Amino acid sequence: MSTPPFRADIVGSFLRPAELAEARRRFASGQIDADALRIAEETAIAELVVREADAGLKLATDGEFRRSWWHFDFFGLLDGVEIVELDHGIQFQGVQTKPRGIEVTGKIGFSDTHPFLDHFRSLKSLLERTTGAVPKFSIPAPTVLDFRLEPGHIAPSAYDGRDAIVDDLVQAYRDAVAAFYDAGARYLQFDDTAWAYLCSDVELEKARERGIHTDGIAERYAGILNRILDGKPDDLVVTTHVCRGNFRSTWISSGGYEPVAEQLLGNTAYDGYFLEYDSERAGGFEPLRFLPEGDKTVVLGLITSKSGELEDVDAVKKRIDEASAFAPLEQLALSPQCGFASTEEGNVLTEDEQWAKVREVVDIAADVWR
Repeated sequence: MSTPPFRADIVGSFLRPAELAEARRRFASGQIDADALRIAEETAIAELVVREADAGLKLATDGEFRRSWWHFDFFGLLDGVEIVELDHGIQFQGVQTKPRGIEVTGKIGFSDTHPFLDHFRSLKSLLERTTGAVPKFSIPAPTVLDFRLEPGHIAPSAYDGRDAIVDDLVQAYRDAVAAFYDAGARYLQFDDTAWAYLCSDVELEKARERGIHTDGIAERYAGILNRILDGKPDDLVVTTHVCRGNFRSTWISSGGYEPVAEQLLGNTAYDGYFLEYDSERAGGFEPLRFLPEGDKTVVLGLITSKSGELEDVDAVKKRIDEASAFAPLEQLALSPQCGFASTEEGNVLTEDEQWAKVREVVDIAADVWR
């Protein structure tokens, strides 16, 4: 493929180099200022994009090196949204994140001063000067904000309940998509855990406890996303990554895609879908039958980012062949199942193991789609 998503692709985040992790620690403790941290980030990103190119990728991300979290950093910089401390974190298998949550305090909006726009511009400019790779930029999906809101975290002075935020949330994302496009973005990704949680009875019950009406929620989320993507420029590719949780190599939800596949693959206006298929928790490939024939692509996340052990190449090729029984091979691609560091803590593997995984994706894709 000459346009994204590519046959060999990535979700986005990479392990933070030791020098960058140390700079962030020193910044948090007041030992260095914001300018020094920015220089450390830019140095690390410059080295990262070279390594991405050397691994054989046609795209490049900034590794999310400027973020602590894959989602809270973006949400907390929206107008009318704050990240607050809770009495609990997000519960993964055997481990819990820092106790952070979302609070809606005013009218939700996306400002043209949102720092992520400058983060993208910096990546684009760097790539133009160096490797020439296609810049890929990820932001959390609006459905994540809706799904993660807890009771009592919408200010009554701002909105009369959960349903009342939808119109402004949609407009904020329409404004964001337009702003990234105007900045030169042609490959955006909405990272999304909500769709995976809709496949889990356990997570659906937790959602109901948060006051979410789960009946018809897949149709509701498809409608929200389609309102955002309606009228987007033809040369802008917007994909989504459906994640079951990725923190320190642990996970949250289990369940195949069958409950949401028709809405997600058939009825949302995404150009591509990064679907995790690295474990039995993802179920079989049968839900891929809902992928419409045409230009949409499913990127199979068959290479786990949760451990450093390399997959058996023949086994991966066999699974791609199995998937092609339900969706055309020309509408499939390959990637790691998730990023390598959805939070700054990162998964439990080494940088060398990380890059071996990326090279394996590139090599397998080159052989399968030659």
